[in-house]
Amino acid sequence: MEVIKTAIDGVLIIEPRIFRDARGYFFESFSQREFEEKVGPINFVQDNESMSSYGVMRGLHFQRPPYTQSKLVRCTRGAVLDVAVDIRRGSPTYGQHVAAELTEENHRQLFIPKGFAHGFAVLSETAVFQYKCDEFYHPEADGGISITDQSLGIDWRIPAGKAILSEKDTRHPLLRDFDSPFLIQSRQS
Repeated sequence: MEVIKTAIDGVLIIEPRIFRDARGYFFESFSQREFEEKVGPINFVQDNESMSSYGVMRGLHFQRPPYTQSKLVRCTRGAVLDVAVDIRRGSPTYGQHVAAELTEENHRQLFIPKGFAHGFAVLSETAVFQYKCDEFYHPEADGGISITDQSLGIDWRIPAGKAILSEKDTRHPLLRDFDSPFLIQSRQS
């Protein structure tokens, strides 16, 4: 696998090595050993999958401490625009985002560390989206910021009239009204 750094430290694109022949293709979608060698230690404990139609936008979600999650996400059918937003107070990239198109053709994955809000928009007719989490789902720790917050500068590539959001996702606060539970300690000299 190839690890591609993004504009925000810690958010990584993972590109698997694909073996193709007349029969089709094969690749390792995850190797604990290789992931730890190239990215760092992780213990994924839960896999999730969703199926959505064009225009569905999910997010921007996270889990509050002490149940924070890192995620490794991929699209196994169709195409999504996947986004991670830095919500770590004190971070030099606070409020900035990384966006990556994940498709069944490019087989790319995005690694989203703790301290980021995560969301995606479905760009194809339908999409199957899978993700690994290093913490179990805890509904009491559920959090989010508005996926439609214009100040984030995210081009979701979905026309406003075609966007489909859950009621829950329409109630998340804007970043400016959000009190982040994630804090990066500044180093003292």
